[in-house]
Amino acid sequence: MVNNYQHVTPAMRERVQRSIDALGYRPNLAARHLRKGRTGIIALALPELGNPYFAELAASVIDAASEHDYIVLLDHTGGSREQELLVSQGFRARVIDGLILSPIELETEDLRDRAEDVPLVLLGEREYDLPYDHIAIDNVAAARAAVRHLIGLGRREVAFIGARRRRSEPAQLRVRGWREELSAAGLSSDEGLVAATDGWGHADGASAMNHILDSGRRPDAVFAYNDPMAIGAMRVLHERGLRVPEDIAVVGFDDVIEGRFGAVTLTSVSPDKTAIGRLAVESVLARLNDQAPEPRRIWADYQLAERESTLGRPAVGAESRSATRLRRGPSPGTRDTPAAGGGGCDTPVSSPGTGFRAAGLAWWRCGRALPRGRDTPAELVVSGATVRADTPERVGAGGVEVPSVAPGVCRGG
Repeated sequence: MVNNYQHVTPAMRERVQRSIDALGYRPNLAARHLRKGRTGIIALALPELGNPYFAELAASVIDAASEHDYIVLLDHTGGSREQELLVSQGFRARVIDGLILSPIELETEDLRDRAEDVPLVLLGEREYDLPYDHIAIDNVAAARAAVRHLIGLGRREVAFIGARRRRSEPAQLRVRGWREELSAAGLSSDEGLVAATDGWGHADGASAMNHILDSGRRPDAVFAYNDPMAIGAMRVLHERGLRVPEDIAVVGFDDVIEGRFGAVTLTSVSPDKTAIGRLAVESVLARLNDQAPEPRRIWADYQLAERESTLGRPAVGAESRSATRLRRGPSPGTRDTPAAGGGGCDTPVSSPGTGFRAAGLAWWRCGRALPRGRDTPAELVVSGATVRADTPERVGAGGVEVPSVAPGVCRGG
């Protein structure tokens, strides 16, 4: 009855519940896990707990774990290779059932030599050719969506702040997306409008914005590596008498809560943090229960939340700007590929009742948005269903909708 077995009569359920209430009985979760030879604890190792994104991500992991009667042990690595090695090599192996790790400095060789058999799930954008489940968003496509939004608003001089002075794959991927989208629109990616930093906080964003303005450049838009940097940049613009977005529009990344409550609310790329947390926990538990397929790279969904920093303030009496889900497919938010090897393009995976969307004036081919042009495919073939998309009338601001299909592979082009 306590475990909600179905074959219990209502009268018996009521009698047992009365006894539970009278005795103050509470299930012993520790005993349940010990009976299975487990501790009931999942470790979550993050590089920067002071970063609002990681704080929100931690909350989503904790919520997802609690649904399975697991608790989460937080580790703070500080982005240090030594700490990441310590965590990944199992120094807490006797007290945890699984590890969710967001590495910054670890190399492929560090994880390839891992001897610990505690299930490991990786988060973030570092590329590892390893047999571990890995959950991330497509940073290049997300960055392109942000820059495309700015270009669509008529901005032509788009700066990027937050390129890393030291090696950083997430930063490299977002700079790459910035370059690719500018090139696709026929605009130059001016390296004089790229500001590198040592960190990714508010002060770093302010410093980067000052650097660009002090150089004599005046971009009409800024795409920041993350929201704290965008907020720092917006402070500098305010201090210098420049208006956001009238003079310079700003887009951030991560959609942290403080960006929604500033004097000017922040347009931001919003990863589905709830889905990332859920997928991470479910991947760990699937490995524990021997129910997992081959290790996969799982792509989580994102959206672009359009707010005042690019759209401007609404007229008096009009509704305030709210987050708008723009582009990403497939819904509800994941596509997966083998975690290591395999090669080829990414494979979008849809489930019944969902579909693929090609955002704006772009098409999806093997999970990647392509600018419309002479090389764009005339149709998408998904699980045998061909969807023609070869006339301008079929493409609008919302993109081309591909009807719901069974799981399959995009073979357009």
